[in-house]
Amino acid sequence: MNNAPRICAIIPSHNHSRAMPGIVAALTSLGLPVFIIDDGSNDATAAALAGLADPSRGIAVARLDPNQGKGGAVLHGFQLAMAAGYTHALQVDADGQHDLGAVPRLLARIQGDPRALIAGVPVYDRSVPMGRAIGRYVTHVWVWIETLSFDISDSMCGLRIYPLAAVAALLAGGANIGRRMDFDTEIMVRLFWDGIQVVEEPVAVVYPQGNTSNFDLWRDNLRISAMHTRLFFGMLRRLPQLLRRRHGSRHWAWLAERGASWGLEVWAFAAGLLGRSACLALMSPVVFYFYLTGREQRLASWAFLQQAAANGAVIDATRLWPLGFRHFMSFAGRALDTFLGWTGAVSPDAVRPGRVADLAEAERASSGALFIIGHIGNVDLARALLDDATRRRLLVLVHTRHAERYNHLLRKYRPVAAVNTRQVTDLGPALAMELKERVERGDWVVIAGDRVPINSERTSLVPFLGRPAPFSQGPYILAALLECPVYTLFCLRQDGHHILDVEKFADRIDLPRQDRQQALDRYAALFASRLEAYARDFPLQWYNFFDFWNPGRKEGRS
Repeated sequence: MNNAPRICAIIPSHNHSRAMPGIVAALTSLGLPVFIIDDGSNDATAAALAGLADPSRGIAVARLDPNQGKGGAVLHGFQLAMAAGYTHALQVDADGQHDLGAVPRLLARIQGDPRALIAGVPVYDRSVPMGRAIGRYVTHVWVWIETLSFDISDSMCGLRIYPLAAVAALLAGGANIGRRMDFDTEIMVRLFWDGIQVVEEPVAVVYPQGNTSNFDLWRDNLRISAMHTRLFFGMLRRLPQLLRRRHGSRHWAWLAERGASWGLEVWAFAAGLLGRSACLALMSPVVFYFYLTGREQRLASWAFLQQAAANGAVIDATRLWPLGFRHFMSFAGRALDTFLGWTGAVSPDAVRPGRVADLAEAERASSGALFIIGHIGNVDLARALLDDATRRRLLVLVHTRHAERYNHLLRKYRPVAAVNTRQVTDLGPALAMELKERVERGDWVVIAGDRVPINSERTSLVPFLGRPAPFSQGPYILAALLECPVYTLFCLRQDGHHILDVEKFADRIDLPRQDRQQALDRYAALFASRLEAYARDFPLQWYNFFDFWNPGRKEGRS
């Protein structure tokens, strides 16, 4: 028996016909049957849409009269699709805003997880109206509240694949779903409530010149406000169920970048208009929401701040709620500073030299080096402000794929943000050989010393702020293979500027066979001691929001 998904496409259209021939051609080229739902369009548009009907190519046109709204049109398409025996429906907006090159990726996703709702997540260019971007962000925040989750990054994108069995079950249960511009968000939230996983895929979105919108400013905003009211009270009724769905303990890679993008396009605009301090004040309600709902990150923040205070940090850890919020706000400021740095909105003198005599030595050398960093301060800002020649020497190893939307946003505004970065989950022989060749050519390899890769068991338990903590052995094993000098690099915000410190860690890392473990432990302890000094002096710039001292933190998602 063939259980492969049978997928069709549904295109609701009200007075949109200009982009339709191209959209239909793109979808049929992928082998998708297409249902065009003419939602009460004017005579000219109705004629143009009717002319696209071609049963031999699997293109059907159905007309609704009078207009039923976008949601009503999509729901009618669902009925046609289910009656024809399709198991899944790809919803596509008719205005041509979405990059249909993303459709094959969405189709591949549904093949791997046919019970999921596959949702496009918009990646905008500069054509997006700022008012619309702000409005969308308000809805994002409400959806996070209504789902008690960050699994839905964007509920408003009109490019998505629905599992029709789940839709049928939702409708059979009597769900009161909005029929107009409130539809996309409401059906996604209600499917989420029913246990349907939302799997996201980035989709480029543009606002074509001359494009018309069917959004009724007053009526649709009132409908959306009423929808959020319904969903909020629906969330309250489902509160025990939603709380049970929240994830338990996870690896740092699923926790540390939680909410990293935080609507940075909106905040960057506000920072340019109002300045950094005013922008952070505007961000504070959103950050406070993250603070309230992010229990694991909040508890990890408190645990770190208490441990730091007990070991010399000048902070008042007896008032954890306000102190922890300051910690979260510091992280928000870091994200904003990095984005502003990459987009050219920060002066090059924002990063000033501190202890950098050893950096001059590395710059003069014909061969490369390994730099070990920590998740404290803002090394990313320092990288953003480098000159192009120095940036080309870098290869930054990163352990997580979960900040991809944030990185994609950076790449959109500054493509070099993605240059010379490599996502790794572990260091294998092939990668080590490639890195050695690059170091011999004079490149600098950058690796974090304070996080344990997901698939790695190689750790040393060494003292850190008064307690043993697991530190990855990867940087020192890699350094031994590279046979190159090793430096530590830190960049901390002080008095309105960031101060860059680069210090020699070792001329070479030597791991003798007879006491290899002891040598690894010594190197890990040396790095931990340097990291501890910065953590004690700048505790609110510590950005490891997970249980740092728990040896089990290297385990994956539970």
